[in-house]
Amino acid sequence: MSESAGDEHRHRRLECRVPEMDCASCATKIERSLERLEGVTTIDPAVGTGRVIVEYDPERTDERAIERQIEAAGYAVAGIGGDRGNRTYAVPAMDCASCASKVERALEDLEGSAIDGVETMPATGRVTVSVGGDEVDVSSDLEALDATVVTAIEGAGYEARLVTEDGNSPLEEPTPVWRTPRAISTMIGAVGVVIGMVLAFVVTGSNATVAEVAGREFAISHLLFIASAAVAGVPILRNGYYSVRTRSLDIDFLMSVGIVASVATHHPFEGAMLAVLFSIAELLERYSMDRARHSLRELMELSPETATRKRADGSEEVVPAEALEPGDTVVVRPGEKLPADGVVTAGTSAVDQSPITGESVPIDRSSGDEVYAGTIAESGYLEVEVMSAAGESTLARIVDLVADAERERTKREQFVDRFAAVYTPAVVVAAVALAAGPPLLLGGAWDTWFLRGLTLLVIACPCAFVISTPVSVVSGITSAARNGVLIKGGRHLEAVGESSILAVDKTGTLTTGDLSVTDVVAFEDADEDEVLARASALERRSEHPIGAAIVDHAAERGIDDVDNSNITNFEALTGRGVRGEIDGRPHYVGKPDLLEGLGFDLEHAHARPDGGSVVGNVSKPGCDRTNCLDLLQEVVPRLEREGKTVVLVSTDEQLLGLIAVADGVRPEAEWAVSQLQEQGVRVVMLTGDNEGTARAIAEQVGIEEFRAELLPEEKLEAIRELEGRSAGEDVIRDADGDDEDEFEAKGEAEAEDEGETDKTKTPVAMLGDGINDAPALATASVGIAMGAAGTDTALETADVALMGDDLTRLPYLYRLSLSANGVIRQNIGSSLAVKAVLAAGAPFGLVTVIHAVVIGDMGMSLAVTGNAMRLSGVEPESPALEGEE
Repeated sequence: MSESAGDEHRHRRLECRVPEMDCASCATKIERSLERLEGVTTIDPAVGTGRVIVEYDPERTDERAIERQIEAAGYAVAGIGGDRGNRTYAVPAMDCASCASKVERALEDLEGSAIDGVETMPATGRVTVSVGGDEVDVSSDLEALDATVVTAIEGAGYEARLVTEDGNSPLEEPTPVWRTPRAISTMIGAVGVVIGMVLAFVVTGSNATVAEVAGREFAISHLLFIASAAVAGVPILRNGYYSVRTRSLDIDFLMSVGIVASVATHHPFEGAMLAVLFSIAELLERYSMDRARHSLRELMELSPETATRKRADGSEEVVPAEALEPGDTVVVRPGEKLPADGVVTAGTSAVDQSPITGESVPIDRSSGDEVYAGTIAESGYLEVEVMSAAGESTLARIVDLVADAERERTKREQFVDRFAAVYTPAVVVAAVALAAGPPLLLGGAWDTWFLRGLTLLVIACPCAFVISTPVSVVSGITSAARNGVLIKGGRHLEAVGESSILAVDKTGTLTTGDLSVTDVVAFEDADEDEVLARASALERRSEHPIGAAIVDHAAERGIDDVDNSNITNFEALTGRGVRGEIDGRPHYVGKPDLLEGLGFDLEHAHARPDGGSVVGNVSKPGCDRTNCLDLLQEVVPRLEREGKTVVLVSTDEQLLGLIAVADGVRPEAEWAVSQLQEQGVRVVMLTGDNEGTARAIAEQVGIEEFRAELLPEEKLEAIRELEGRSAGEDVIRDADGDDEDEFEAKGEAEAEDEGETDKTKTPVAMLGDGINDAPALATASVGIAMGAAGTDTALETADVALMGDDLTRLPYLYRLSLSANGVIRQNIGSSLAVKAVLAAGAPFGLVTVIHAVVIGDMGMSLAVTGNAMRLSGVEPESPALEGEE
């Protein structure tokens, strides 16, 4: 357990990973449990990251007591660490579950006062250990600890080196697999096998006997086979030795037994074939895993190694990117990558943000705009003030989260691990029984049954089966990251595709979150430009978002405001509008009830003939003019049903016009919703806005169901109802206004105990802005944050983050998740099926050692890896490209 002294060398900080803490209710239970523990001073549960930060007095309690207290609340502690952090080591040759198991066992003996936990991640070739214990002195002992860990890993048969103290450095570019010593020895062994086979089966006359040992003749071919087994089998036997040392019943041990037993029983051809074919299989598996790791390496290489820093005197210097500090100014020229997150202080350029947000079109950036490390300035010169250090940039956080995603094991991975733990020993026992049983009990030939038992022993290796899920998860998550979608764990990738219901926030999600003017209607003798000019003149002094929208719209149309010197006695009428005098005459901009209170007849107003879509060529009884409008009963209600907010503009005696403002729907929203619905996803809108606006937006984007006027806690309850309802029962209001039956909410016990899995619960995904919707995002089966680039809260809260404000990534996310789940099922199913067929044929002699290695091990490992790599081909679509495919 990792801990460190506080400012007064008394209090210590402990970080506990609690994956099952996935909602506010869970966090509350853990807090209350820890509050009972004497010596705990601060408790900070982070639901979004599944971690609990605890500060405590080591003289009154300790880390074990804290862990027990969390477990007493009903939650397992998956890992613990502290201020000293973790130590991460690169182990490139650790590329499968068998390798990881040996490394874990080698490090088990080190766990104690110095090391509190070990995590192996074969998909990225990393080993992370949690450093702790009172005996470790940060300033002096960590170097010795690193040496001890590296020695232990090397003792398991793998080269290792320290990456960084926090594990955030890039993966190294591996040596091409075909240039490694193992590849060379395998090729030498293969040549020997081929020559031996020619002598043994083709030119038998040249295959002379050269020796006789213990009554057995050894021809030239036999010696070649033995030499080939020795040369190609050295890495296997070496790893088998380490398997024995680490008490691992893995493929290296099984193959070592097979090779030695084959040669010892005078079956050198089988032993040589086993050594050569298995070595080729291992090399191909390593090559495939390098391809999977390359996708993550590409992310890590997005940030440049150097940066051009501008000095205070205006001169420039080239420095390492990691040397940049907040406040520095960097110069970025066309074609260069931005070295850090920052804000543009000078220059204008189109910036390719696709590495971060997935946006396919470069975005114009100028003074005051935020930019991200790893993006590319395409067309102009920029000066950027650095806002965060290299290791804290948005890109660095993305890389960290993607690399750490492997730690979150999916349900299928857990199943595979449990199955393999039973399957492998069972098949080994069956292999031994098959080799010895018939000769001992039935008088069968030892040679025949030995070879059949050996074949079954080779089949016992579950390599392809075990790697089928993690390689798919890594491929899917890195593919998503390249397309602007950050998935924080394999279980979240899995959960998205299993979520048949998607709850969607409105403001900032389906809509842009920015108000804009949609309608301008002029009354009487005024025109639209005059209405906008007078309204803008007053609203420029207001701080209300509606006023800002009117001012921006007037500026876009090139309408000049009234001279500020002619505006006097300005007054903001809270909740109703604004008032001021223009050229000495009172003017008002505000809600209809403001003007109705001033004595205007809003049921009978006159619009200009070109007043817009709200104008009808009608007249009121007793009025000799046309274009009469009933603002109160007809016009305003109709605009509000369309999701618009209406303000009226007037003098003290005359209505000048009407301005409607709305939060614009994202252009891609309707397309994204339709794509999701075609995929079988039920889309539900949850919003705190009024029902009229909610209905208008729902109809516009094609959502059939919505809930309006929800407080944050009511959104949370709505998600719980969606999760708990039975098929066919609606819990919300349809967009046509009809009420559906309400499904009874979950009981208190179920609502509070989110740690238990309810198999009848319908998985529900929640899409929100990542800040205001944090409780709902944390409560849903999977939380998806919109526009999370550069937003710490969104990155921490959500399980999945759409880095740009682009809803087209949502259908892509679902397609990727469904594809990933399908690939994982295919990999697991095919691995099991092939193993079953081979195991069934082995006792009857229908399957040989060659079949077992080429098909069951090498073939299936390549097949599942290649199948997983297909996920990198899943690409986002967009409305513009829809008709081209």
